[in-house]
Amino acid sequence: MQLEDYFEFLSPDDIRIKGHRIGIDDVIKYYLDGYTPEQIQTDLPSLSLEKIYATITYYLHHRPEMNAYMLRLEREREEHYQAWAQAEPSPAVKRIRELKAKRINMVG
Repeated sequence: MQLEDYFEFLSPDDIRIKGHRIGIDDVIKYYLDGYTPEQIQTDLPSLSLEKIYATITYYLHHRPEMNAYMLRLEREREEHYQAWAQAEPSPAVKRIRELKAKRINMVG
């Protein structure tokens, strides 16, 4: 079995552990934060130690590419967050804010 057989390469920015919706970035983050494979399994119990070790090994064998992958994902998440934070609130959110402001004015 090849290391790549443990993963599903859905797109250049979406690599998942085969049979799971968990991305390899989730395991790599834990690893980079100093978690042992056993500790990672405690937080991600649906993964076998074999798959966790395979992910770490893949990361170590492809470190420059994986670091670039992780950076792209981080930037993409930040862009999505910024777009969300700057978006016009929905009518429901506007109405809730209006009601909340009225309630504060009634109390205060």
